[in-house]
Parts: sequence; C-alpha cells; structure tokens
Amino acid sequence: MSINKFFFNFLTFFLFFTVTIQAQQAFVSGTIRDSLNGEILVGAVVRIASGGGAVTDLNGFYTLPVPAGTVKLRFNYSGYHADSVVLSTEVGKTIRYDLRMVGSSKQLSIVVVSSSRYAQNIFEVPVSIEVIRPKLIENKCTANLETVMDQVPGVSMTDGQANIRGGSGYSYGAGSRVLMVVDDMPLLSGDAGDVKWNYLPIENVSQVEVMKGASSTLFGSSALNGVIHFRTAYPTDKPVTTITMFSGFYDAPQRKELKWWPNTNPTFSGVNFSHARQIGNLDLVLGGHVFSDAGYRYLETEQRERINMNLRYRFKKIPGLNVGVNTNMMTTRGGLFIIWYNDQLAYIPSDSTIQNYKNNRFNIDPYINYFGPKGSKHSIRTRFFRTNNMNDTKQGSLADLYYGEYQFLHRFKNGFNFTSGLLWTHSKVNSDLYLSHTAENIAAYVQCDRKFSSRLFVTIGVRAEYFRGDSIASEYSLKLKNTDTLMTLPFRPVLRAGLTYRVGEATFLRVSYGQGYRFPSIAEKYIRTAAAGLEVYPNTNLKPESGQSAEIGIKQGVRIGNNWKGYADGSIYWMQYSDMMEFTFGQYGNPMTDPLFGLGFKSINIGSTRIRGVDFSVMGEGKVGKVGLMLLAGYTYIDPVSLRWNPAKDTLFQTSPENILKYRYRHIAKFDCEATYKKFSFGVSMRYNSRMENIDKFFEQALPGIKAYRDRFQKGDLVFDTRIIFQLTERTRISLITNNILNREYTSRPADVQPPRNFVFQALLKF
Repeated sequence: MSINKFFFNFLTFFLFFTVTIQAQQAFVSGTIRDSLNGEILVGAVVRIASGGGAVTDLNGFYTLPVPAGTVKLRFNYSGYHADSVVLSTEVGKTIRYDLRMVGSSKQLSIVVVSSSRYAQNIFEVPVSIEVIRPKLIENKCTANLETVMDQVPGVSMTDGQANIRGGSGYSYGAGSRVLMVVDDMPLLSGDAGDVKWNYLPIENVSQVEVMKGASSTLFGSSALNGVIHFRTAYPTDKPVTTITMFSGFYDAPQRKELKWWPNTNPTFSGVNFSHARQIGNLDLVLGGHVFSDAGYRYLETEQRERINMNLRYRFKKIPGLNVGVNTNMMTTRGGLFIIWYNDQLAYIPSDSTIQNYKNNRFNIDPYINYFGPKGSKHSIRTRFFRTNNMNDTKQGSLADLYYGEYQFLHRFKNGFNFTSGLLWTHSKVNSDLYLSHTAENIAAYVQCDRKFSSRLFVTIGVRAEYFRGDSIASEYSLKLKNTDTLMTLPFRPVLRAGLTYRVGEATFLRVSYGQGYRFPSIAEKYIRTAAAGLEVYPNTNLKPESGQSAEIGIKQGVRIGNNWKGYADGSIYWMQYSDMMEFTFGQYGNPMTDPLFGLGFKSINIGSTRIRGVDFSVMGEGKVGKVGLMLLAGYTYIDPVSLRWNPAKDTLFQTSPENILKYRYRHIAKFDCEATYKKFSFGVSMRYNSRMENIDKFFEQALPGIKAYRDRFQKGDLVFDTRIIFQLTERTRISLITNNILNREYTSRPADVQPPRNFVFQALLKF
C-alpha cells in the first residue's frame, strides 16, 4: 500500500470515528483567563468528576465531550485556586462556560510545550528552558530572530549558528546541533540543515522557547544540543491589527579606517504587519514583513519581503475537531560577505568582491487536531518546505523537505500523561555544490509523564529513528562494555528521563538525563567549494554523532510585593559527545592539482568530547510600586574539552596550547531590563562573551590581519543596547533604539566584524 493511500484510508476512518462519537454526547467549551489581568491560561486542566478531561490550547480555549445531563467540571492550573461548576447539558448540543481563575502562589505563570509536546507549567519541567516573550522581540525592534537569540542566557550566535552552552563551534553554515522547531515541526533546510533566521515570521509570534540539552527523544536528529521552539499566534476574541514601521542608520565605527562610505551613512528600514481575528469558527492570521538594508559592510546589502497566513477552522457540529493550514513565503536578495580584506579594512570583503544572491523560501503546513473523550488528543501535522538558493558564483541549490507526523496524547485522571507518535521526513536536493541527493527519516517515539500528588513529577521517554542518505541506511551496534557487538539494529534508539520535586511553595528541584544524535546534513558530507580563498572538501565517510547530557538544577519562584513575579534558576550541566562532527583544517586534497597544495577544511569526526559547567538565569515581570519591570538575565560558565587530547598533534592546527574545543567562549553573560513609568519606558541590554581562545591556526597564518586583530582584542566583548519608548496613545507608541551604544568593535568569528553603533526609530500602531 502506498503512503498516500495509507494516509487517505486513515483519515477517512478518523473522521468517521469522530462523527460517531460526537452523536452520543454533549459538549462544553470556553476560555480560561487570569482573574486580574485577563491573560489567557494555556494548559489549564478541565476534568469531569466521573472521568475524562481536556486542556486549554494556546488561546486558553477548551472543548470537552461530556455525558448528557448534569455534569460537574473541575478546573486546575498550577499557581491558581482550583474551581468547579455543575452544568446541565443536552445530547448533541454545546454550551459555553468561560472562567476567570484566581492566582494563589508566588509563581510566575509561564507555560511551555517544548519539553513534553503539550502545555506544562515551566516550574514542573525537568530541563532548563528559557522563554522569550513577544514584548521583548517587539520592543527591541527585531528584524531578524537571530538578534534576539543572542540575548538568551546560555546562548551565543556564531555567524548565524545557535550555540547552547558551548555545544557547537563554527560549522561554515552547514549542519546544526540545535533544532529549530516552528509550531511543533522541525524547520531546517533540506540541504545544509541550517536555520534560516530571517525567514521566521516574527510579526506573528506568541512565544519562543529555548530548551537546553539533548532533546532527541521527542524531536529527533539535530536536537543534540537543544531545541528552539518558535510558536506562532492565533486570534483571541477581539480582532487585533498591528503595524510596526522602523528606520535607522549605521554610525561611523570607532576606527576611522573602517569607514568606507564617503558621506551619507548606510541606512535600513522596514515594516511589519499582522492582523488576527475570528470569523465565526474560523481563526485567521495574516502577516507581512518588508526590509531593506544598505549594509554597514561594503556591497553587503539585503532586501526581503515575507508574507504568511494561519488558518484554523473549529467544527461546531464536531466539537474538539479543528483543521488548519499555516503558510509562509519569502524572497530575499543582496550580497553575501564572507571574509574581510584585512584588519584595517574589516568592512571590505576579500578581493573587494561579494557573492550576489537571490533566495526564495516557502512552506505550507496542513494539519488536523481532534480532542477526544476522556482527555485524548489526535494530531496529524504535515509540512512542505522549499529553499531555492541562486547566486552568481555557481553555488546554487534547490532543496525540498517533506514532513508528516501523527501524534497521540492522552491525559489520565490520576495525573498520568502518555504521548506517542510516528513521523516521516524526506529531503531531495539538487545543487551545483553537491549534485543530487536524497535523505529519508522514519521515527517512532513514546513518552510517559506522571504527576504524583502536588510535589513529584516524573518523565521518561524512548525514540527509535531510522535514517537513509541516498542508498546508505543507518545502523546501530548494540554492545555491552568490553564485549563484542550483540546485535546490529537498523534504527537508532535514544532515551530520556527526568524528575522535578517541589520542596516548597515556589521551590523546585530537578534532575534530568537525555541522549541525542545527529545525522550529517547533505552539505556536510558532499560539499566541495571555495569561498574567499578557503577550500572546503567533502567527506562521504562522515559518521553520525551521538551524545548524552545531564543536569541538576533548582528553580526558585520570586515575588516582590503582590504584583512582580519571577524566578531564579541555577543548574550544573554535563554533555559528552562521541564521533563529534567539526569542520577541521588539514590536507584533504591533491597537493599537486588542488589549490593551496590541497589544504582546506572538511567536516570530520574528531572523536569524543566533553562539555560541562554551570548555568544561572533570572526572569521576571510585573510592577514594583508604580514602576513596571521586565527582567531577563543570566550567566554561563563553559568547560569544553576533547577526551582524546594529543598535545603534540592537536596544537599544530589550533591557536591555543590548552585542551579547549575551537570557537567556544568560556564565559557568557546576558542582561535585559525594561522599566515603565506611566507613558515612558526605558530598557537596556547587555551581552558579554569572553575571548574566543581557540581557533584554527590557518586563520591566523593565511588570512591577513587576524592574528594582529586577536592580539589587540584579548579581553572579550561587552556590548550594550538601549531603548526609550513613549506611549503616545492607547494604540500608538514611538521608540528610539540604540544598538551597540558604546560603539564597541567585536566579532562573532574570525574576520567577521559586527555592526557599529546604529540608531533605530520605531513607530507602532495597534488597534
């Protein structure tokens, strides 16, 4: 039976089953909110006294099949007083019951879905998670999610690649150990396996969650170092339209020799638009984005246009059933800067040339959700994602990614939650760089969560993953210590376990362990190219990398007065990888025929590595007296080492004489605080990275100015941003944002100097 026929038959049975069930019951639906501020409560539990229940979705909405007649409902949400109601229902009819719950504890109400693929209070999650609210994204005038990710505690950005707790180095734009997830589905390109940050629809974001540590059990390959979950928004009861316009310019850099423009400073501008409304049972969200950047680096310009739409229909005659489709498309064009000319002309590209590109991206995501009787949920999610990269250097590529997943969730009355799923992914690539290739991924997973009383929460999960690249399929050798192989499996198994224990009213201890793995991207295995004098070679023998991570942590709720709530979180973490993939310099080509005597970079398995350290963060929001205060800050210490350190050999190709993995920082600190008094708000952001101690020695020896530059800047990078916001009316406000206000000169990787001070004026209209 073909896959298409299987899904058609399954869907037909699925819809017939739901129609049969609904004819025998009555239904209750409604929205649950906070009694003080009216905010929706995501993940609130609604239970029938006789058994069964439901959970509010991302809009605080629930639909619950109930027995016809008199029924008693109970409502629970962590940090709020429990509530109950007795209702009278009739067969086949739906009644509406909305509720406003009253807060009862010191906890800040934050709900995340990344840890267990369903809504949970962040205090009960057994892993470290940071949450970025849409207000921070909006107030910092974010045109690209990458800039906000660099503000997250424990996260650093290296030339477009997210690095959580030092889990990654510099990968030349290929592969990612951090999985980008949009609305519960991975969104990495089919060829390079990287994140397209400027593609993410920040004009329609409800929340961004950053889960630290191996997360392959629920999310699969590429979740080796963590997950970034981008959740789009859906409309509430009232229509909302938001228009944001911004314009800015780059100031002259501190060093006069870096300024390449003669008179007028380079400028940038853009517009974000979103409209969300409910039309009967139809939820509609429209979004758009236009951006133009003249560039602070010579010839590096960018123009992009993006449009997106979310549609969801909630069936009135089949309560609990909704179908929808999300779509996003973007075109972008400009010039790509790779390496500087030298340290005195750091904003001029090597050889004064640049790669001119035009890229198109498109995805469409049809889905079906059904909330069944007695607390069950069925979901079918699909995605088609196309990336089309075109340029003038004959390095274009066309990649198509197909994704399909079925997930079943059941919440039992005794606090036991069961999640399982099946998924299929297929990638097809045609490229000037690595010709034509295909990859296929099939997986099954199960996770069980159990809440014992109000104190102990336990989770355990397992996943089996099959991968095939072209004609080569994955294998996993099952061994016991110091023994030969017991058996060879065609799939890769991974485990996850964790627990959270509530020791006080707002104090939670946690411990977790997770395994992870990552299959090489098509680009890592097959790429053969040259850029700015750097030769990159393929490695068809590249093996998958695997890892494991563990952490012990504590989360403490904090309250100042009655209106400011937050938490402080501290953890000790440990990560260990086998067959870690890293781009490494060496002689991989033919010394007689290839450039530079065959010297260049290639992704290779460098062996076993270990990364450990401590991570601390604090988050809070609310009012202290008459002043509104929003806070996000953190510090991370990282100790990344090789477990196969050979000083005599390894120091020949790296700049540090010590055992430290390349392209990592030992110390990372982040701080963002915004205070609001009446109509005025003032915010300040800080980012600190210690010196990048170890890089490939080739950079210092072969590329002009890098060694001198690194010798000059040895104390790390400290960058500050500020923002001033004035609320003109209830619907309009204006802002002045100054990025890099001290005009600090800093790099994200060798020969890649970041923007000088720049000023942005923003106007926002919401109605």
